[in-house]
Amino acid sequence: MSLFIHTETDLDHAIAQLVGVDPRFGAVLSRAGRPPLRRRPDGFAGLASIVVSQQLSTASAKAIWGRLTEAFDPFARAGLSAAKIRTLKAIAKAIDRGELDLAALVAMPADEAHAALTAVHGIGPWTADVYLLFCLGHGDAWPAGDLALQEAARLLLDLDTRPTSNEMGPLAEAWRPWRGAAAYMLWSYYRTTKQREGAPIPATPTERRMNG
Repeated sequence: MSLFIHTETDLDHAIAQLVGVDPRFGAVLSRAGRPPLRRRPDGFAGLASIVVSQQLSTASAKAIWGRLTEAFDPFARAGLSAAKIRTLKAIAKAIDRGELDLAALVAMPADEAHAALTAVHGIGPWTADVYLLFCLGHGDAWPAGDLALQEAARLLLDLDTRPTSNEMGPLAEAWRPWRGAAAYMLWSYYRTTKQREGAPIPATPTERRMNG
C-alpha cells in the first residue's frame, strides 16, 4: 500500500512517525524547524520544471524556468542545455504516443511509477524520485542521488564522507515507509546547517516568508 504526503496534516503525521522510528529526527526538528510542504502541480509542467532543475542551484533553476514559461519555444533561448531539450521532447513524445501516462502514475505504487518514468529517455532516478515526492506526494520517495540530501545524511549520521547514491538506499531502510518525510527533514537540516537552500524545488513566496 502506498502512503502519501498530500497535505500539511499528512506531513505532520509522517514526521511524527519518523521521529518515533529514529529520534535523531527529533533533534533535526528542534534545530531546523518543521519543513514546508512543497507540493507542486503534476503532469507535464511539473515534470518539466524538475528536468530544468537538474544539476542547477535553486536560484538558477527558478530563473531559467521563469524564462521558459514566458517563451516556451524555442527552448534554447531560455538557457536550456541540449540534453535537457532532448529530454523534454522525449517526454512529450512518450506522452503523445501513450507510452507515458502521467495521470496514471498517481495510483501506482511508488516503485512502479518510478520505473515508468525512468523508462523515458533522459529521465533519471533523481528526476523520477523528485517528481514522485513533490508532484505526486508519494511518502516513500527517496531521491538518493541528491547531493544536498547526501550531505545532510552525512551530518545527521555523523559519517566521515558523504554517502553515494548506492549507499543512501541502505542508510534509509529504517525510515520506510516515510523516506519522503526524511527527505523533507534532511533538506531543512541542510538549509539550517549550511545556510543555503538544498531542496531541489524552489520555495514559494509564502514558504520564504515562513522560513525567514
